[in-house]
Amino acid sequence: MRSMSKHSRAIPVGRLRRGAQIGRLLGGEAARGYATRAANLPRSEEGRRTADARRRQEAADRVVAMLGQMKGAAMKVGQMASLMDWGRLPADDRDELQAKLAELRDLAPPVPFRDMQRVLEHELGDRITNLFAEFDPEAAAAASIGQVYRARLRDGRAVAVKVQYPRVAAAVRADLQNLGLLIRVVKHLAPGLDHESMALELRERITEELDYEHEAQAQRLFARRWRGHPFIVIPDVVTDLCRERVLVTEWVDGTSFQQLKVAPEATRDRVGEILLRFFFGSLYRFGHFSGDPHPGNFLLRGDGRVAFLDFGMTKSLPRATIEAELGVLRAALEGDAASAHAGLASLGFFEADDPRFDPARVLAHVRALNAWYADDEPLTLTPAYVSRLMVDAGDPRSDYWDLMRHETIPANSLFANRMQGMTLAVIGQLNATANWHRAMSEWIYGAAPSSPLGIAEAEFFAGSATSARRAA
Repeated sequence: MRSMSKHSRAIPVGRLRRGAQIGRLLGGEAARGYATRAANLPRSEEGRRTADARRRQEAADRVVAMLGQMKGAAMKVGQMASLMDWGRLPADDRDELQAKLAELRDLAPPVPFRDMQRVLEHELGDRITNLFAEFDPEAAAAASIGQVYRARLRDGRAVAVKVQYPRVAAAVRADLQNLGLLIRVVKHLAPGLDHESMALELRERITEELDYEHEAQAQRLFARRWRGHPFIVIPDVVTDLCRERVLVTEWVDGTSFQQLKVAPEATRDRVGEILLRFFFGSLYRFGHFSGDPHPGNFLLRGDGRVAFLDFGMTKSLPRATIEAELGVLRAALEGDAASAHAGLASLGFFEADDPRFDPARVLAHVRALNAWYADDEPLTLTPAYVSRLMVDAGDPRSDYWDLMRHETIPANSLFANRMQGMTLAVIGQLNATANWHRAMSEWIYGAAPSSPLGIAEAEFFAGSATSARRAA
């Protein structure tokens, strides 16, 4: 990570003040859009494309600057947009805009250390010099609701200390009141986004992120579940130093996502499969998954394992719901329209007797959504390919919009679907290749694994199950 400036203005927290900032941005972008269209009238086609690309890039600069300064839910909206559907833009423009929005993942403007120190010492009830042997005041990362610092405990362990921004809880509440304006910011840049789903998710989930004790509890559970895994590692939590606004965990070094994007093909393929096995595998194997798979939340360690770092947004689903969804996936792969239709109806997507949901059309839609693993052969997931999948996940441009516009997405499915879509978006940015059919078949059919990663993972969980039986 690059070093960051130590100086930043205080986070605005009032609803009117934060709403005014968003409103000024939207008004300014609308005015600039009209001006560009007027200036384009006498220009050649090439001149218009160049001017439009320049305006989009400048707009992204302004959006990143504003959302990064505001932090809270405002910044979370920008982080989510960095991975979403930009398929209607030319490849060069798409890459530049995603790179600019990606700055919100790791390089947001930091809050001065003196302000963060007050939060840390208030929460822990002691001075930093009494709590840590070493503490680097330069933030290692700045995220939507907190900053991360590197420190060393008196027993020698290197740790990551996540401290919540002062008054960020008030800022989040203000953002949730201004959510309509925030969604318009993203819609301005990414019109293909499922804006209603994003709004619902933000309302339900971001308040959980404000409680770092909730995150510590989730991370401890994930760490126990994956401890000793051959290629997945979860940093341990230092429980006695965790509070509502402070989270202390084991420090992890590794290769960042931006570096992985230009890594050798074999490395990108391996990491892509690991991402699938962690995020999808957590859902299908345990019914409990991390719901924030953006690229700032994992690192490739020097020993070849991938470390997963952020557990502020997690969700558990009933086993019955997971089995019902797996049944729909089996029906789709087997071309069983009646079972796919009945399965989705039982999950609450529509009424079983609703004539607008023809079983054949429903089957075709499910198959389109899951085409990436339908065939038993290697497939490279690319940004363009994943963007096409995302169109069929909730975009008016989809051939299946007539179905989607009448569906009711159940709360249990909404968060999981978003996690899966974002995971595929990240894998797509790695241009990773695998036989996704065989990996998914392990969960859908209980099939034996065929890849080296799958075989190693099966041996690990078989051993874990044996140990559990012996302990019982």
